[in-house]
Amino acid sequence: MAQALAVQPDASAGSGKSHPWMTLLAVSLGVIMVMLDGTVVSIANPVIQADLKASLSDLQWVTSGYLLALAVFLITAGKLGDLFGHKRIFLIGVAGFALTSLAIGLSGSVGALIALRVLQGLFGAMLQPAALALLRSAFPGEKLNMAMGAWGAIIGLSSAGGPIIGGLLVENVSWQSVFFINVPVGVIALAVGLWVLQESRAQTLSRVDWLGVVLLSGTMFSLVWAIIKAPEWGWGDPWTIGFIAATVVIGAIFLFWQSRAREPLLPLSLFRNVSVSIGTGLMIMVAFSMFGAMFFLTFFFQGVHGLSPMDSGLRMLPMSAGMIVASPLAGVLIGKLGPKITIAGGMLVTAVAMFLMSRLGMDAAFIDTAIPFVLLAFGLSPVFVGATEIIVGNAPEDLSGVAGGVQQSAMQVGGALGTAILGAVVSSKVAEMFVGNLGPAASGIPPKDLAFMEKAAAVGAAPQGLPEPMGSLITKAAHLSFMEGLHLGFTVSTGVAVLAALLALFVKAGRKTEGAPVHVG
Repeated sequence: MAQALAVQPDASAGSGKSHPWMTLLAVSLGVIMVMLDGTVVSIANPVIQADLKASLSDLQWVTSGYLLALAVFLITAGKLGDLFGHKRIFLIGVAGFALTSLAIGLSGSVGALIALRVLQGLFGAMLQPAALALLRSAFPGEKLNMAMGAWGAIIGLSSAGGPIIGGLLVENVSWQSVFFINVPVGVIALAVGLWVLQESRAQTLSRVDWLGVVLLSGTMFSLVWAIIKAPEWGWGDPWTIGFIAATVVIGAIFLFWQSRAREPLLPLSLFRNVSVSIGTGLMIMVAFSMFGAMFFLTFFFQGVHGLSPMDSGLRMLPMSAGMIVASPLAGVLIGKLGPKITIAGGMLVTAVAMFLMSRLGMDAAFIDTAIPFVLLAFGLSPVFVGATEIIVGNAPEDLSGVAGGVQQSAMQVGGALGTAILGAVVSSKVAEMFVGNLGPAASGIPPKDLAFMEKAAAVGAAPQGLPEPMGSLITKAAHLSFMEGLHLGFTVSTGVAVLAALLALFVKAGRKTEGAPVHVG
């Protein structure tokens, strides 16, 4: 089992607390890139789809590949920080993220875009655990909560600004500009980081479980690839069955190796605590619901509703802005009521919001989406805050950092799986309903053209330039089919949220670990 690793500043680098608020600024600039990238890309997806002739599965990989790379590499990146220093790993992550963003903007094919997004996710994973470790070493205990509050506000503001910035850039410049914007932010973060950050690393060095990294990566890739490609191949296709079988086999080998490795990537003893296991499941489920369902909203706004990218960003602002208020409020409620009631209540509010989304019409007004968006903000915030308390607080002290890595990884895995699974659900529903919505006119369309129209309808689009009245008929059928798929996706998310609320009733508050050593993975 890995030893308890206390994060301490290097003696050669000073106390590590000489510039605490500048440290907050430096790490915030780095993580702002990650947060902006997670929100602005959804706004750009419809334009990317049209410009690069991308399929739905391609667009899913633009999102899922990034999230998957983040999920797989978070714990490993934390261990690299222990070994080589968190300042060094953070700055490498900043530089790599900015350079990869530049390369994405210059890419001209969807294949290159997906590959670079995966690489971008790897660099993004280097930023998050290193940033938290640097904050922990920079601030004294009595001021750490204040720093974390400011950290949460900055993340909330960057999330809220993402759709607006993305909409402005996509509408007035290009989709490539949403990636180019990371370059100046990265340069500033790198300059400030080199100036103010103090190096910190673990007192006791550990080794990276590289075989565990490979096995976990293989397991998750096989799973998500099977789910994304199944609608195209068919669930009974040998390729689909083969990748699902590979997921089971490689996953079993990973679990076996983790039970035998001297310093495993993910110590299985962590999950002997029921609350840790449930907390991890809750994080996966809430990310599944949020990322999976929200993936299709930009296609609804721009494809079906006919809004511009800028207007689409404004439509999504109530949720992001609401989280700025809801996050600190969630911390107060958890302190007074405990995580069980607060998280269960938050998931029920989330379920109500998802249900309202499942009733949206094609001509939904701003208020029709603003209400469920605000409910989502106040429903999701207690879960994100409370799940951290459940997972980290109930973990043994010598595994507290690994538990923090599990919490972040679970969120990324849930997002990737939500995008993939709900994407498959929506696509299947659209394909099922499209011919019926066309009516007798479908018999006069060649099968090849019909299949193309079904794929376009899965992202809320319809062929342009067709003669009337056939053009209007196909457009109406595409939009109706997409809405039925969207409604089913949000209905599934509603059920997942209700199940998560029930699971939350079985957790307990974590042990207080004030002053315990901090391990960052």
